[in-house]
Amino acid sequence: MIMGMKIKDILTDGFNVNGDIEKNISGIAYDSRSVKGGDLFVAVKGENFDGHAFIEDAIKKGAKAVIYERKAIGDRQEAIKKYPDVVWIGVEDGRDALAAVSHNFYGRPSQALTVVGITGTNGKTTTSYLIKSILEKWGKDTGLIGTISYLIKDSAYEARHTTPEAPDFQSLLKEMADKVCSHVITEVSSHALSQKRVDHTRFKVAVFTNLTRDHLDFHHTMEDYCAAKVRLFAELLTEDSIAVVNADDAYGRKMTDDLRAQWSRVKDQGKRILTYAIDDQNADIVAYDIKTTFKGTSFKVRIKGKEDIDVISPLVGITNVYNMLSSIGAALSMDVPIKSIKEGIAMTGLIKGRFEKVDMGQDFLAVVDYAHTEDALERLLVTARQLMEAYRFTQETEKMMKAKRRQYAITEKKAEKSGSGKIITVFGCGGNRDKGKRSKMGEIAAKMSDFVIITSDNPRGESPRAIIRDIEKGISGDNYIVIQDRNVAIGMAVELASSGDIVLVAGKGHEDYQEIEGKRYSFSDRTALESAIRRAIGRPSFGGGTNYRGTDTVRC
Repeated sequence: MIMGMKIKDILTDGFNVNGDIEKNISGIAYDSRSVKGGDLFVAVKGENFDGHAFIEDAIKKGAKAVIYERKAIGDRQEAIKKYPDVVWIGVEDGRDALAAVSHNFYGRPSQALTVVGITGTNGKTTTSYLIKSILEKWGKDTGLIGTISYLIKDSAYEARHTTPEAPDFQSLLKEMADKVCSHVITEVSSHALSQKRVDHTRFKVAVFTNLTRDHLDFHHTMEDYCAAKVRLFAELLTEDSIAVVNADDAYGRKMTDDLRAQWSRVKDQGKRILTYAIDDQNADIVAYDIKTTFKGTSFKVRIKGKEDIDVISPLVGITNVYNMLSSIGAALSMDVPIKSIKEGIAMTGLIKGRFEKVDMGQDFLAVVDYAHTEDALERLLVTARQLMEAYRFTQETEKMMKAKRRQYAITEKKAEKSGSGKIITVFGCGGNRDKGKRSKMGEIAAKMSDFVIITSDNPRGESPRAIIRDIEKGISGDNYIVIQDRNVAIGMAVELASSGDIVLVAGKGHEDYQEIEGKRYSFSDRTALESAIRRAIGRPSFGGGTNYRGTDTVRC
């Protein structure tokens, strides 16, 4: 546990100090509201507020030292004169300084760990859990920092951000090192990379999953979004690290070419790139002979320089094949034995909110998924369609076999119960986020589903109806209805489902809340789906539909 550290011991080159650097600080704060006596306050510019406006508030709460950006202090020079006992530290970049002093304050913990960073639009969470399972099968104690939770061995902590701010991130690494974790797997978001939250961390392995439209409310362009992701590979890898890159992704291919050129120019021979793919047969790791069903997935993997291996997993769909390939690449980068890789993948079960099957004994497939981008929604629907086709093929095969055994009566009874094989999708879009993806998600959902129920996600400060109207702009058909209340929408999807159908509830995944007009309300897609199914299968066959209270206007 950090009891305090002299200011001089956390400084780095380029800091302009005015004050006594022999003073001790007891912590680091970047939000003036959380400052405690003895802290160092780092003024950074956020999305909505500028920390420089709250320097005096931080001092009044007991900050002993302040880091400020020299170009931003401006007319606050009077504050420096007003508080001569405070140590004032001027820097060029407040976020870089926050990352540097956090890294130093917590004893540079990444130097004692093997840190694996995963970035990309989709697949980060599932890949992180796959790598964790593989490493544990190898006998390693692990830590995980990600969207669902922060894990230190067997202990779980609430995750407020996919990648926390620099002091919180370094504090987690410190705790993991103190508890003798050898490896840490962390999701690294584009926000975190843009805001330098993980700078100065030593990454041994970096994984790139894919890049599709998302977060353009923050990054504004795909070029800026891509540039943020690339920072992990181009700027933050150690001298002997390995980049694991999806060669089927256009951005992944370009990044591979750019990194190889960059590393060749600087004669950085210690860094390597390992590519994985399904389509690109020239990749280092290639999956083939893929079979996926409701129960799981199997495929073969060709690895350059090694024997082909068989992989079996309870996870389903092509998307998860990519996730498993990326985890195989990361594991090979750390010299994990093939046996541990195969066992770790086989032991990775359903991940909360990631194609999470909800089974209450119903005769249709019900799934909760975090898909909240156009690409993720399309991948989800492709997976559902593949499963539907596999299911139909299996049903037809079983029917033929039973016919051959002259069990016609049984076959007829089962045929009477079988549904038409519909895909029913429930989804919405978040408020105060990239509006450009809404109509595209509507278009994809309507084209690839048999029926769609458009509903609210996290409207935040926006009008739910305005968000829904944006979604509707992308839909040209009439195979949808609107039910603004998400709970009622999920219930209606279950009401409409027949034997052999697939109900997909997309967008929120693991989240256990809805954010409406700035307030958070308890809400879980899984809980809502479980309740709706329980009601449906508990009804007598001659009963009517559920009487929903507070149902919004339903319209086509």
